[in-house]
Amino acid sequence: MTKEKIIKIKSYKKKGGLLLALDLKKTFPIEIKRVFYIFGKKNLIRGDHAHKKCKQIFIPIIGKTELKIKDKNKEKKIILSKKDIAILVPNLTWCSLKFLDKNSVVMVACDRKYEYNDYIEKYSELLKILKKK
Repeated sequence: MTKEKIIKIKSYKKKGGLLLALDLKKTFPIEIKRVFYIFGKKNLIRGDHAHKKCKQIFIPIIGKTELKIKDKNKEKKIILSKKDIAILVPNLTWCSLKFLDKNSVVMVACDRKYEYNDYIEKYSELLKILKKK
């Protein structure tokens, strides 16, 4: 498995609250071309696909979410809940989100614009692609 990467987001805490700074060129190891938010209800699953080329960074906004990633050899579950920690998931990695809290929100930043043909919708298809590598 091409390893996921933990990204520490610079934070500034004061009496009035917490500020998280996303300097896109310094914070992220990929060039961000698209950002979207996923709003989830408790115990529902989103994603459940892979990408041929797109790399994604998952950033928890509200609540607790389980990020499950897998390839042909390993499966890993990561809890997204710390606001100053993001996870970079490489391409050709199966990925799903399970919302553990009511009304959770996760922001996703990608290194590619939306491309329908980049999606791998069946895990068996991903395994075929990985077998060729």
